[in-house]
Amino acid sequence: MTGTVVVFLKGYPRLSETFIAQEILNLQRAGLSLELVSLRHPTDTKKHPVHHEITAPVNYLPEYIHQEIGRSLRAWWQVRKLPGYAKARNIWLRDLRREFTRNRVRRFFQACVAACEIGKEARWLYGHFIHTPGSVTRYAAIMRDLPFSISAHAKDIWTSPDWELSEKLNDAEWTVTCTKGGADHLQSLASDNHAVRLVYHGLDLERFPEFAREEGPDGTDPENPVQLLSVGRAVEKKGLDTLLKALSTLPDELNWKWTHIAGGPLLGELKKLTEELSLTEKVEFLGSQSQARVLQAYQESELFILPCRIAADGDRDGLPNVFMEAQSQALPVISTPISGIPELIEDRINGRLVEPDDTTALTKAIVDLAQNPALRLKMGKAGEKKVHQDFNAENEIDLLLKLLESKDA
Repeated sequence: MTGTVVVFLKGYPRLSETFIAQEILNLQRAGLSLELVSLRHPTDTKKHPVHHEITAPVNYLPEYIHQEIGRSLRAWWQVRKLPGYAKARNIWLRDLRREFTRNRVRRFFQACVAACEIGKEARWLYGHFIHTPGSVTRYAAIMRDLPFSISAHAKDIWTSPDWELSEKLNDAEWTVTCTKGGADHLQSLASDNHAVRLVYHGLDLERFPEFAREEGPDGTDPENPVQLLSVGRAVEKKGLDTLLKALSTLPDELNWKWTHIAGGPLLGELKKLTEELSLTEKVEFLGSQSQARVLQAYQESELFILPCRIAADGDRDGLPNVFMEAQSQALPVISTPISGIPELIEDRINGRLVEPDDTTALTKAIVDLAQNPALRLKMGKAGEKKVHQDFNAENEIDLLLKLLESKDA
């Protein structure tokens, strides 16, 4: 593909969005010329190794218009001369009337800045997440009279109004998403001639090489407890409070330790709940960690647990990338049958699926696997095989490259 693909991101870099960074790196390795546009500045203090390998320039748009009012107004004044400006403005005004918020205003001015500042060699705009980044991508593409496409994921699908999803889908050349449930929902909102493609987040298996896992402890030795692991932001949809309650009901004779990796707004509440449930001595919160440290944690653990749920506002996971990472290290997974999770985790084959917020069922699943090292190893090996067969990053990039080469894909 000639010209530059401009990738719009909500924030960059983000430790919790390794799958996006890996996709960008793989597109770069495939020879595409890339330019990154980020709606927000980074908040994480660490970076994964993948971020250091990405060489594409990054343009940070004004996070808040009043903080860069001169830049925003200059851009608006210049893009008014573009042939697609009037159309983009009218679409934005229609959106604003239906949802009158500051965020809607910010999206439009961010699009003006992007349309003004992205290079003349730009040939395609590609937005990650269909909500806010999708809006900025859409407005900027229309202003510049360029094709655009969207990669939708989880929260952005399930918390956006149907009218907005439908209109973005039909304006985009194509849309990809990472779960069958998400793809079916989006396709139901799109016109018949719009392509919604299922593209799983592939895992770079060079970064997650095969691990020679052996049968671990069975929980009978206090000096060698079963190591339980969760990697996921402390937010409602991860179900970590349910997990803590389940851990508090594990039998006294079972020796275990639980480690949590990631930050998140509910981390303080989880730590308080840990104290209330008298679990402090068996629980460790490590916060955000590098990819290398996360990989080490997978290899040191016996069981990965993340009992995802649908949050009160409709937010939910699609198919968390951490499940693929854990399975690549032959680690069995306990989770729930929501969204795209059953597309990777098959109950009693490579893990266990229990209903969200069912503490009793979750406790039983943990006990059954914690006490049975041979079953854990069998499930872990089955998961490793599935990741290598169905979730290889090479398959993802091959399809994306074909889509980016044709407006009619």
